[in-house]
Amino acid sequence: MVAPRPQPRTAPPPAPGRLLDQVRDRIRYLHYSRRTEEAYVYWIKAYIHFHGLRHPQEMGGPEIEAFLQHLVSQRSVSGNTHKQALSALLFLYAKVLGQTLPWLNDVQRPKATQRLPVVLTQDEVARLLAALPAQHRLLGQLLYGTGMRLMEGLRLRVKDIDFDHRAIIVREGKGAKDRTVMLPDALIPVLRQHLQQVHLWWQADRDAGVGPVYLPHALERKNPRAGLSWSWFWVFAQPELSGDPRTGEVRRHHAQDQAFQRAFKKALAVAQIAKQATPHSLRHSFATHLLQARYDIRTVQELLGHSDVSTTMIYTHVLKVGGGGVASPLDAMLQRAHPLEASPSLQAQ
Repeated sequence: MVAPRPQPRTAPPPAPGRLLDQVRDRIRYLHYSRRTEEAYVYWIKAYIHFHGLRHPQEMGGPEIEAFLQHLVSQRSVSGNTHKQALSALLFLYAKVLGQTLPWLNDVQRPKATQRLPVVLTQDEVARLLAALPAQHRLLGQLLYGTGMRLMEGLRLRVKDIDFDHRAIIVREGKGAKDRTVMLPDALIPVLRQHLQQVHLWWQADRDAGVGPVYLPHALERKNPRAGLSWSWFWVFAQPELSGDPRTGEVRRHHAQDQAFQRAFKKALAVAQIAKQATPHSLRHSFATHLLQARYDIRTVQELLGHSDVSTTMIYTHVLKVGGGGVASPLDAMLQRAHPLEASPSLQAQ
């Protein structure tokens, strides 16, 4: 007699309740990020409203294709946005509704857009950082000086700064991975002074009986007083108290990314930089400038936290000047015709 095969272990079914609550519960059960939760809920709501509030159980592949076609033809979304919307719907059917129908694999996947990153020169970075308001400048300097992502910088805790070893520990970066980056020597006195001001906010919160800062996972239950300690306080704390979006508890949150993004955009205009740069361009510039300084690509990969070196290789394409250093035939022709004269257009410049 053949013993029955053991059944694969599966996650418990979603708790009963409203569909979007089930989506949120499943996302949190799988430890997806809050940003992913917000994006998935947004696209699932848009999908349901597009089809006249029909329940997804009553729909399938044709309805998904119709919704995605609407996004492309009517809203002109990019390939990456198209891909994110599709991922949200596949998550809904496979992980929340538990459907394993063949049409899930038949839905056409969009081709992701591949673009070269926007990289600033060192002079442009200097002008940009100088144009940032004082309350945002230190964060901008840290993003360029360490290669951190914006949210990685905003989520830094006091305990993550190691002055003795000139290091910063990035906790749970993209892919839930920790890594170590350098602490620029030039920022040590500025950062110490900044933390003195932040310590005053922490002390004021303790005197006023403000609740603990947010703690990851179950740490708040295991160590309730950790969120009240100075070591867990935010390096870039928000000046005002705010309600926790999940629990409603009033507490001190880290600074908002939108505030820095707005300041960055204004600084671009003040510095007269015409490139379509974003805060993430500081990370791109960090990597490119390290490669220009002849640092090994594996070292840059480790500092950026890339799982695959092929992701880091994108910056080698940025380093190629003028189509890989190939001289234009126009320059060669003009050089032969006027070997001792510069082009009039170049003289005008």
